[in-house]
Amino acid sequence: MSTEAEKRVGHWNKTRGLMIVHLVIWFVFAFGIHWFAPQLNKISFIGFPLGFYMAAQGSLVVFVVQLFVFAKQQHAIDREFGMAEEE
Repeated sequence: MSTEAEKRVGHWNKTRGLMIVHLVIWFVFAFGIHWFAPQLNKISFIGFPLGFYMAAQGSLVVFVVQLFVFAKQQHAIDREFGMAEEE
């Protein structure tokens, strides 16, 4: 049986890793897509240039989906280490 301190360290390590992954994804869709919009505009998606579509709608959709995925993954980490709130 692991001690409380080991559980907290393990929980924080997994949470930090998850947070870093999601921040990288956020950065790519918040800045990367917009930096490369002129190149992406050469590709068409649903009749719109891809750069325009990703700047106007695609990034927002990714952020909303990412929010729900992050919450689900964090809840799984919390349950794994016995730190989840009771439902």
